[in-house]
Amino acid sequence: MKYRQFGNTGLEVSAITFGGWPMGGTQYGPTDDDSTIQAVHEAIDHGITCFDTAAAYGLGHSEKLMGQAIENKRQDIIVVTKGGLTFDPDKRRLFRDGSEQAIIEGCDGSLKRLNTDYIDLYLIHWPDPTTPFEETMKALDKLKTAGKIRHIGVSNFMPSMMADCLKHVPLTTNQVGYSLFERRIERDVKEFCEKSDVGIMAYGSLAHGLLSENMNSQTQFVDWDWRSTQNVFGMPLFKPDYFTENINTVDTLNTLAQKHNVTVQNLAISWLLSNQIVTTSLIGFRTPSEVQNTIATMDFELDAELIEKVDKISEHAYKLNVAGEDISPAVGTWNPWDPKPSKFGSTSK
Repeated sequence: MKYRQFGNTGLEVSAITFGGWPMGGTQYGPTDDDSTIQAVHEAIDHGITCFDTAAAYGLGHSEKLMGQAIENKRQDIIVVTKGGLTFDPDKRRLFRDGSEQAIIEGCDGSLKRLNTDYIDLYLIHWPDPTTPFEETMKALDKLKTAGKIRHIGVSNFMPSMMADCLKHVPLTTNQVGYSLFERRIERDVKEFCEKSDVGIMAYGSLAHGLLSENMNSQTQFVDWDWRSTQNVFGMPLFKPDYFTENINTVDTLNTLAQKHNVTVQNLAISWLLSNQIVTTSLIGFRTPSEVQNTIATMDFELDAELIEKVDKISEHAYKLNVAGEDISPAVGTWNPWDPKPSKFGSTSK
């Protein structure tokens, strides 16, 4: 396992983070709780030190499972969780809520579910346009002063939003979607983070399963899997015509990978980490064997020529999917992380 500086904290973090969205069990296909707990243990044994979850994943189920899984390893790992989404049971929807009360109460709930007395990095899950960022950041600063959280970050924030936040607190990271198929942060978010010493945690690094090599053109999702909506934060990755083309791209990557005795996952993660501002890459493991297979075949130091070949394949795939939504890659004013309403309400990631 390789380790990198965790934003501006001085901490070292594993280049791969265990992503806890699938652990929630409500939006990412069927999972088995016992198997997921064993996957966490396997990840720790293989040198993964960062574990990411959120109050919204399974409405707390992911945090509860994570708390069980890390019970005897808490001092050895970095726990990341997210707040700022409030569930309305009557409307059965999650709403963004960056108010001081929501942040304080949300963090206390996360601490209880995780069965820990501190959170290493606490993120605001989505920007709340109805609450001034000053209020949200001051609430986080109170939590830090109280020793409940060690570091502060955001998720899915645009440059102007981060700039407002930085007036009040230092930000460790911005957790955003970034993969061979999803490169919208390269418009302006990545540059801002580089200039502001804000690390990037890349979620969806395997394009929400596309790059896991477990899919083909006939793959279908259960109706409660969020990918069945075919809309991936505004991109048509799983819409029929695009899905077929995207599977073809994975096949092209696989041909390249085999020539170099690596895997598609290896190409995807190594390409991401070739960007020094990317602190860590999130992968949503479900089983111990997934952890074993990924780590055993992972080479973090692929040569520059191979990374360049991967980049060219990525550029073609990215432009195809962005064009599918009539979103010009040159337009930097569009907010790619403003999730559209779905049957799940506000998208949970």
